[in-house]
Amino acid sequence: MVSPKIQKDICHCFTQDILKSTIKEISDDVFALLVYESSNISKKEHMVVVLRYVDDTYGILKERFVGLVHVKETYSLNVKSVVDSLFAEFGLSLRHVRGQGYDGASNMRGQFNGLKTLIMRENSSGYYIRCFPHQLQLVVAVTKKYFNSGDFFDMIAVLTNMVGDSCKMTDMLRDSQRERFLKEMGRGELETGSGMNQELSLARAGDTLWSSHYQTLLCLDDLYPSVIEVLKYVEKEGEKDVQQCQASGLQIYFTSFEFIFYLHLMFCILGLTDILSQALQRKDQDILNDISLVMSTKRQLQNFRIDICGIPF
Repeated sequence: MVSPKIQKDICHCFTQDILKSTIKEISDDVFALLVYESSNISKKEHMVVVLRYVDDTYGILKERFVGLVHVKETYSLNVKSVVDSLFAEFGLSLRHVRGQGYDGASNMRGQFNGLKTLIMRENSSGYYIRCFPHQLQLVVAVTKKYFNSGDFFDMIAVLTNMVGDSCKMTDMLRDSQRERFLKEMGRGELETGSGMNQELSLARAGDTLWSSHYQTLLCLDDLYPSVIEVLKYVEKEGEKDVQQCQASGLQIYFTSFEFIFYLHLMFCILGLTDILSQALQRKDQDILNDISLVMSTKRQLQNFRIDICGIPF
């Protein structure tokens, strides 16, 4: 049982049993196809395939993960070939597809050669619905089109890469955070309790998971004094001249008014969209609540824009 080969065989057996149970639940009924592409830490492109269907016995809407496939090319024809292979393996048919859910990439939703178009040529009932939380998360992509806000996210990426690639800097950041917590607790300035004041780190924002930018900003806000302290140390005691120059440039930027302004601006914008994104992913939501949430978030963003610059949408 401690042999890696045996453990993999057991996991494979469990996987096959679960997949058989899922396919049996679907039977010859209709279902929706959800596909998501993402690269892992080793820079390998993977395609996640999920099936969404209604259980006949209890009438419950279910989403079941059915495959994680490594794809060397993400062209629509190649993705379609992978989907066809999985369907052939599971004994499923594209004729039973009644919905498609992907992100907004051209290879997925392209009008002429996208995956949704290729499937609809075989089954006109497989209507495509773009992933709405993905549209909300693309707020960051829009902000990057403006030079100042684009520089803001680029500088944060440089900081997280520099700290994340160095074990020494990561340890320094944690030690500085711990010392600051202890001092604030001693002065009675920091509230204590179970689950509070956890150890934080500057996690890199994901390339496709745009909501992760908001989490990175929250961590940076909590670690701001420690980050500045580490940058000052690296500027003076850095092992390489390039590292010292980089730390000096980052320190100048992260203590500037421009950075503070964009940090609070992004807190307001991404905070609103993140609340809606998390709410839309809840299983107990219905379409009426979703519409109400979308309209409410739109009004808040509109009011925020009017308050800032006096220009309505």
